[in-house]
Amino acid sequence: MRIAVPSKGRLREPSIQLLHDAGLGPETPGDRALAFPCRNAPVEALLVRADDVPEYVQDGVVDCGITGLDIVRERGANVVELLKLGFGACTLEAAVPAESTAQSLADLSGVRVATSFPRLARELMPGPIELVDVHGSVELAPRLGLADAIVDLVSSGSTLRTNGLRSIALLLESEAVLIGAPNTPPDALQLAGVFRSVVDARGARYLMLNAPEDSLDAICALVPGSRAPSVLPLAEPGMVAVHSVIPATDVWHLLPALEAAGASSILLVPVERMLG
Repeated sequence: MRIAVPSKGRLREPSIQLLHDAGLGPETPGDRALAFPCRNAPVEALLVRADDVPEYVQDGVVDCGITGLDIVRERGANVVELLKLGFGACTLEAAVPAESTAQSLADLSGVRVATSFPRLARELMPGPIELVDVHGSVELAPRLGLADAIVDLVSSGSTLRTNGLRSIALLLESEAVLIGAPNTPPDALQLAGVFRSVVDARGARYLMLNAPEDSLDAICALVPGSRAPSVLPLAEPGMVAVHSVIPATDVWHLLPALEAAGASSILLVPVERMLG
């Protein structure tokens, strides 16, 4: 089975790390490597441009591939999204010079818009616009007089601010995705399931704590999750252990609340895989 992996850019290392965390045992590729095998599974990874991954998948050159959702939508290839991978988050936004009077997308009707995402710009922006196709340094287009606004990917927004721009609309939320052909082979679907177990585990923590039995109702009411927590008796009379898998995003607010409810010896452990 072959999987296409971005050869460079911000998605390359997280994609290769996903192969490691999934237990595939990828051979670490050199700087000039175009492909590398995996030791623990019959999987070969091809290193290609992220922009080319949808076509590789569509044409059957590879069984599945990793790239950005923005690229998938822009290329318009005949592929299906198998799994969101939880890294490479960014947004496609419309932005204008800080001194511009435009406040919304409606104010951009009929203006010149510089972008390297012409398909998405036409699809997601209302009204007629004049597109200026720019590849690289899109933020400079208004300063150079090439356009009145831009449509580009934004991570933190610092690049926009540095170049005297401000966002006026979010057009698309993007992240890395695993894609396959409409007739994705069973092996690729199985790989998607393995990746899903890793992605789900990254967003979870295994919680263990001790508590008095009379605090159990209050503690169980606090603990989030899809299932009720496991409650185990301890050797000390009147004390129990509570175990549960919780969302990692809840940890900051949950721990003080658990302590206030009577929990002690609280332990959080990373989860390697989550199935079912």
